[in-house]
Amino acid sequence: MESEPEIDGAISSGDDELLQVNSGYDCPFLLSLKVGFYRWLSTVRGGELISNANGLDCLSFYYKIQVADLHQLENGQERFQSSYTEEAALADQNDKTTPKGRRIGGWNCGMLLLVNQGLVTLAYAGVEVNLVLFSKSVLRQTNAEAANTFSRWMGTTYCFSLLGAFLSDSYLGRYLTCIIFQLIFIVGLIALSLLTHISLLKPNGCGKIGQLCDPHGLTELSIFYISIYLIALGNGAPEPALATFGAEQFDDKDPKENRAKASFYSYFYVSINMGCLFSETVLVYMENLGHWKVGFWICGGSALLGYILLLSGSSRYRQSKPCGNPISRFSQVVMASMKKMNLPMPSNGEGLYEGLGKEATRRMLHTEGFKFLDRAAILTAEEMNLIWNQGQTPNPWQICCVSQVEEVKCILRLLPVWFCTIFSSVVFIQMLSLFVEQGASMDTVVSNFHIPPASMTAFDIVSTTLFIMLYDRLLVPIYIRIAKRRPKPPNELQRIGIGLAIAIVALVIAGFVEQKRLRHASISGEETSSLSIFWQTPQYVLVGVSEAFVYVAQMDFFASQTPDGLKSLGMGLSMSSTAMGSYLASMILTIVMAVTETNGKPGWVPPNLNDGHLDRFFFLSAALTALNLAFYVICAKRYKGSTTEKQDGDREEELDREFK
Repeated sequence: MESEPEIDGAISSGDDELLQVNSGYDCPFLLSLKVGFYRWLSTVRGGELISNANGLDCLSFYYKIQVADLHQLENGQERFQSSYTEEAALADQNDKTTPKGRRIGGWNCGMLLLVNQGLVTLAYAGVEVNLVLFSKSVLRQTNAEAANTFSRWMGTTYCFSLLGAFLSDSYLGRYLTCIIFQLIFIVGLIALSLLTHISLLKPNGCGKIGQLCDPHGLTELSIFYISIYLIALGNGAPEPALATFGAEQFDDKDPKENRAKASFYSYFYVSINMGCLFSETVLVYMENLGHWKVGFWICGGSALLGYILLLSGSSRYRQSKPCGNPISRFSQVVMASMKKMNLPMPSNGEGLYEGLGKEATRRMLHTEGFKFLDRAAILTAEEMNLIWNQGQTPNPWQICCVSQVEEVKCILRLLPVWFCTIFSSVVFIQMLSLFVEQGASMDTVVSNFHIPPASMTAFDIVSTTLFIMLYDRLLVPIYIRIAKRRPKPPNELQRIGIGLAIAIVALVIAGFVEQKRLRHASISGEETSSLSIFWQTPQYVLVGVSEAFVYVAQMDFFASQTPDGLKSLGMGLSMSSTAMGSYLASMILTIVMAVTETNGKPGWVPPNLNDGHLDRFFFLSAALTALNLAFYVICAKRYKGSTTEKQDGDREEELDREFK
């Protein structure tokens, strides 16, 4: 055949090029195993097992088998190139039924994942909402120490979301990522439950508000921290994978399912809030009465039930293959551009390398900005001869296609917006820590019924859930009717800005409530204030509305703006802003305490809040968030999204988000 020299030439360039062939079915690891197997066959008994097959060497013979299996060899001349992206991985899964005739994907699978997320969140929130009070009453920490313990733990939880996103996109796949890390989550919860049951609650009856437990040894504290950080790993790592895995159950080519996919992220956030609602009412009440053992065992049981539900849909899920290592692709662009720093830049991106053959994904078009990265796609005379005349695959560390360069640009453009969303997480962390401590210093008794301070977060959950459910059905139509000049609802960037503004108002109100609480405390002369805890309701409600604007828009924005095949990474970026917010909240509190505790003063957030000025801390946080909002508006106005080309035509589709 006339095409066989081309095939042999492509293979003779080495195993690395062969491993870049997109088999459509094999991950790189399995592909390398097959190559090793055929190489072994070629050496057994002098290579006589397959060395003479069709007159080809062993690697050429293996290549022919792969091509025949895929039915993609057109007259022996079609070249293949690596295209590890989400759409390519899903290309062989357009059929909506399994071999046994079962329907795959759709709302049946989506609902299983939503219920799983709700039960997992119930378990996680059962630890989260009371970790501050547990640290104070059981571990004997001060207010500042307990708040910092909580902030660092929360930050680590959401840092793990980046790890989970990377593993799911690169190696494990989204389903396997959820299976592995949710099992780790269950192990952490069981370890915490056993430790609490056996040794932490001593003497009996301790752990209630005002009844401290005995000091604990190094071994007990070490096991405690290992347990809660296993919980952080098991909850944080699979969450971005689970969100994108759920959206993956809906077929983009089906208009009805595509509309359902657009609603999935909102329902995903609602399921998170529903799980939190039970934990922040029932479990909070039980644990405030000192029933930590029962509370933690309920959390473990909820996580186990959610895990069983996740496994029950295994045969019906629509799954994608891992899409390749994004870090290596980004590194290739950086290295290739650095190697060609001395080459002149072409005008308007003309003459840049576009890649070979038909791509299974939407091609990203060249955009202005970060022009130094465009050098990675400049073809030298030697590379042109290698690609076009000799038909060899170029070295990805020396030449990258335009789409690969644009992937890096896309992530770089997202970073300023991502950075500005961190302060919204600072407010969220303060709600879960300092708001709770503020509430614990207020009057929590209503008609002889004790209101657990952490249960006030239920107002945050209810307001968030109601706002999400009413937004599209009620608020958007009202907005369109009022804003006749611009009958379009706010887009993602605008909603994030609105949410940040509402968060500022929430912090200011919290500061005024704290001033009123201090006045009532000075009148009563007690450690707690006579001001009712329900004065905190407005600040919790506003934080909830802020969350509904920021977090749902943030998930949608990062999922839509990240390149194909990096959707989990985009979701991980969205969730990692909460991690950075947690660390930033801890750092701000540590600096403030270091500055305000001088000359024997108790500082702004002392163990007894009546001796401090928590109101000033809230006002400082509001001022910092306002500065962040101003910077965000500048970044959002300058943001320019990626431009892609549809697969079924030459028409361009611009993934642009405008902020005006």
